[in-house]
Amino acid sequence: MRQAEKAGHASDDENVRQLFYRAIEQRDERYDGLFYTGVLTTGIYCKPSCPARTPKLENIRFFPTPAAAEKAGLRACLRCKPRAPFADEGSWEKVRAMCALFEEAEETPSLGALAKAAGLSEGHAQKLFRKTLGVTPKQYAGAMKLERFRKASRAGHSVTRAIYEAGYGSSSRFYEKESAALGMRPADYGKKGEGQTIFWTCRRTALGPLLIAGTAKGLCTVRFGESEKKLAASLAEEFSNAALLNADKTAKKGEADARALETWADALTRYAEGLEAWPELPLDIKATAFQAKVWAALRAVPAGKTATYGEIAAAIGLPQSQRAVARACAMNPVALAIPCHRILPKSGGIGGYHWGPERKEKLLDLEKDSPSET
Repeated sequence: MRQAEKAGHASDDENVRQLFYRAIEQRDERYDGLFYTGVLTTGIYCKPSCPARTPKLENIRFFPTPAAAEKAGLRACLRCKPRAPFADEGSWEKVRAMCALFEEAEETPSLGALAKAAGLSEGHAQKLFRKTLGVTPKQYAGAMKLERFRKASRAGHSVTRAIYEAGYGSSSRFYEKESAALGMRPADYGKKGEGQTIFWTCRRTALGPLLIAGTAKGLCTVRFGESEKKLAASLAEEFSNAALLNADKTAKKGEADARALETWADALTRYAEGLEAWPELPLDIKATAFQAKVWAALRAVPAGKTATYGEIAAAIGLPQSQRAVARACAMNPVALAIPCHRILPKSGGIGGYHWGPERKEKLLDLEKDSPSET
């Protein structure tokens, strides 16, 4: 597939590649028609919502249209039939021109500058940007700044230096606008959990290996993975400076917080096996005000019932925020404990799920027959 490797593809920008890859992992139908996924190892291109197994990112090239993928020597997938509908041939190039301004400019480019780069009116430029990437130019700029802060902080720079290197005009503006998205205090972010004590355990379930971790206050991480070894490694990387204690070992020594974590893990495991009703467990997670509202609404959806993104948006009093609700669901740090698997697309089907649509479907089937909540 040398021809496909050399061909111009939908994006060389790493931020956008990661955004697109998350869409593929979640089989997100909202991105269908906006880009196409070429898999170099199979010679096939697909829609983002294709039910086929998710390929590795290094084996993927993104294309703006089916024609571009076929010109690179790829053939259409027979499962998802990506040739219909066609995307606008020139849309991606316009969005790419706008994205380039964010990379080159020291300050956030104005909407007028973005429109000029794309050769569009300001209204059309903003609409195309949001339709293609799923975020507004302002949100994209904020995400880039926050990512620059993360990189500078991890490189060992002081909080103040990292804030200014990321492009924030002042530290007060950073704390007002962005710090809640870090999931912990900015001063602790670069320290990777220094000063925190986190208990953890891995359990085997019918849905695959499950990592459950928490502090004395409640659960902070619940995630599925390929193996217990990889799950433990991912936790150690995320909180490399925290005191990570295996609850299975410390609980035997009489550690009360470890025993609490074991109790929470038992409840989630029995739930995942269909033996008990969904447990409403204590959480110790950081969230923006918006995320907190979405996650609370998700926990209010009864087991055996489902809701749409629109219904959750309406429930929190922001009916126009369906896309933001979807992003909050995707950023849920505690699988099962916040039941984002109960959200289904209004158009029908199973929809996306961070831990795979197969797990989502099994969870929904399980809840139909599981003991009712008390």
